[in-house]
Amino acid sequence: MLEAYLFPISYAFLTFPIAALLCAVPFLIVQYRKYGYFNKFRGFLLYLFLLYMMNAVYLVLLPLPASRHNAPMDVASVMQWLPLNFIQDIIKETKVVWGVPSTYTHLLKERAFLQVVFNVILVVPFGMFLRYYARASWVACLAASFGLSLFFEVTQVTGIYGFYDHPYRLFDVDDLLMNTLGGMMGLVLADWMKNHLPRLDRLDEKVDLSQKRVSYTRRAIAFGIDAAVMLPIIGVLTVMNVRGAYFFAVILYYIVLPYMMQGQTLGKWVVRVQIRGAGEHLKLKEVIVRNGLLYVVWGGFHALFITVNVIGSHVLLAMYAVGILLLDGVVFLHVLLCLIHRDRKLLHEAKSGTRLAIVDNKPVQAD
Repeated sequence: MLEAYLFPISYAFLTFPIAALLCAVPFLIVQYRKYGYFNKFRGFLLYLFLLYMMNAVYLVLLPLPASRHNAPMDVASVMQWLPLNFIQDIIKETKVVWGVPSTYTHLLKERAFLQVVFNVILVVPFGMFLRYYARASWVACLAASFGLSLFFEVTQVTGIYGFYDHPYRLFDVDDLLMNTLGGMMGLVLADWMKNHLPRLDRLDEKVDLSQKRVSYTRRAIAFGIDAAVMLPIIGVLTVMNVRGAYFFAVILYYIVLPYMMQGQTLGKWVVRVQIRGAGEHLKLKEVIVRNGLLYVVWGGFHALFITVNVIGSHVLLAMYAVGILLLDGVVFLHVLLCLIHRDRKLLHEAKSGTRLAIVDNKPVQAD
């Protein structure tokens, strides 16, 4: 019985690093948008919940049939609608002699009993997370736990929504009842444990966003979002034979737009940061120097490589490629030094006198 549970759990742990990487950017963006920064304790809870959900789904679905064209199950019906039918199963299969308490330990080795216990335990962490992290009411927890269980049961009985020819597990109303019970037990357990855990609503009380550094991870996410916006635009303009398409799009998006939108592009808005200059208001000159160095000069050097490639001169192309490699090597070393020495400023920030700051959405309190 234990081996049947250890198999999917091992797969969940093996694939967790991949899921963690895929979820990293969405997790970070949500934290940046909602709280203005990434709290490590909240992050730990989110990844713990992800690991739990992977284990739960794998336990419910694995092992899968060997083929999509699986044979029908050898049962009268794939639907079990009789509530508390598990009691009859336990009585029928047990070796316990109810008048002899010393035989009660046999229950711990019997499939029918362990299956009920497993169905309860399966959703306990879900209820705990809803209560502690999401601060859900008991009604919301009840509905969510039942909904999760129903999702599990429907997924199984439909053969993962028609992927398999026939269901490979039963739909059991007792599973719905026990899973939902587990979710509510998790809620009660979270209430009992809350005095021994940090209060999530107080994690941000002493956080001053104006003093927090904008991490390079945050910068990279903003850069990636902006690149995802710009590349299709530049591609369309190039296909339309717009001369200087790259420089035209870059000047509008990285210079005109931030100046008009208080130092923000779409990427910076998503992660809640903005460019700030030496004074109270960002100056056009500051934006031109900052983003001009980064996107017009450095980015333009790469964009012109396409033009050189079109010319067809192999010698010129080779020289230009070497020049790009040297430039990128210098940029890489510069960024690496800034990563190591946190007080060191990036070149485009130092030359423009600008910096990235977190946007604080809290209302200003009147004196």
